[in-house]
Amino acid sequence: MKRKVSLVSLGCPKNLVDAEVMLGHLPAERFEIITDEAQADIIIVNTCSFIKEAKEESVETILEVADYKTKGRCRHLIVTGCLPQRYRDDLARELPEVDLFMGTGDAARILEYLDALDGRKEVMEAVGAPDYLYDHNTPRVKSSPFYTTYVKIAEGCANHCSYCIIPQLRGVLRSRTIDSVTAEVRRLVGEGVKEVNLIAQDITAFGADRSDGSRLEVLLKQLVRIEGLQWLRLLYAYPDGITDELLELLADEPKICKYLDLPLQHIDDTILGMMNRRVDEAGIRALLARIRHHIPEITLRTSFIVGFPGETEEQFQRLLDFVNEGHFERVGVFRYSREEGTAAASLPGQIPERVKKARYTKLMKAQARVSFRKNRALVGRCEPVLIEGYSEETDLLLRGRSSRQAPDIDGQVYITAGQATIGDLVQLKITDSSEYDLIGEIVEE
Repeated sequence: MKRKVSLVSLGCPKNLVDAEVMLGHLPAERFEIITDEAQADIIIVNTCSFIKEAKEESVETILEVADYKTKGRCRHLIVTGCLPQRYRDDLARELPEVDLFMGTGDAARILEYLDALDGRKEVMEAVGAPDYLYDHNTPRVKSSPFYTTYVKIAEGCANHCSYCIIPQLRGVLRSRTIDSVTAEVRRLVGEGVKEVNLIAQDITAFGADRSDGSRLEVLLKQLVRIEGLQWLRLLYAYPDGITDELLELLADEPKICKYLDLPLQHIDDTILGMMNRRVDEAGIRALLARIRHHIPEITLRTSFIVGFPGETEEQFQRLLDFVNEGHFERVGVFRYSREEGTAAASLPGQIPERVKKARYTKLMKAQARVSFRKNRALVGRCEPVLIEGYSEETDLLLRGRSSRQAPDIDGQVYITAGQATIGDLVQLKITDSSEYDLIGEIVEE
């Protein structure tokens, strides 16, 4: 009889790919993947520990599913990913309900560990070094909708921002080969994928660790040749890696979405210096002007951190004023999280939580006004939209995403007229908008 496995993946899309790789290593003749934890023989929780809130969510989820060891049929509870990579010994003491902890580099060993648990053998060194990198031959069970997916082109990071724990969790930069990424994307497109979202801790660093001429621009030129690929989206691009060649590709290649996610984190030079960021305010402003010059219609997403140690009211006001200038269609805001093991954790001038929350709220409200204004400017235009299903509120309205909206993190488009099937790409006339969502009618071509 097949054993039933349920996997809960928390955190970012990079974590989701790890989870899919893990499930891919479980032979279909022995395991059945299900979504109902109450019916699962094995429950796997793939965790995130990037910031305080992510750690808390991970622990809460572990405790919730641990109940199925007494109330359900769960025999083995396995916790994987960033949290055990960072806190294995502490977790082992605090969470005796967990049968096994695995790190960020151990996805490919899941079957070995399960067999050891079944044989009541002690599993040694189940949290190894963060040095794993999957390739096009790696089995992977895709869990996202059939028309879209994420492809991780590199693992690890070499930027060493002072607030960030990622290099300790994910290791040094390790880029896949161009041929490997191309082979995986070609296979996924052959299986029906229309949208491929390229991800890494920093996609602009792709190939920097290799001596074979690999660069993001070279990779993109290969990928756009793949017949059947409709949208190619770039996520997590470090500002100083954005070349004119890359911008020209975004401008000229119809398959590459006119969309760029470039986390900036702040605008004040003193804060940027303490963050160990390599681009100052002048460089950021020059970059934004250069991007808009090449691609006037591009959609830009960024992220900012408020409450970094030593951030004064004046420095926050500079950031608030910068957001109010309206450079970005999308902005994510994080409250600084003091992470042990990072350089910023020992900085003086740690900001109280109430101040961080107040600054977070102000910045989010400012960007909501900018987003609303930018969405209103789209009314009357026609946009390509990928149909994703029906509205959560009523099955009378289709919903989808324009090429301006990345999965999971951006808004949606609600369709008030016209017929289409999930996975279709249609032309939509925008008739209305809100702060984050668009409303429109399908235009018959």
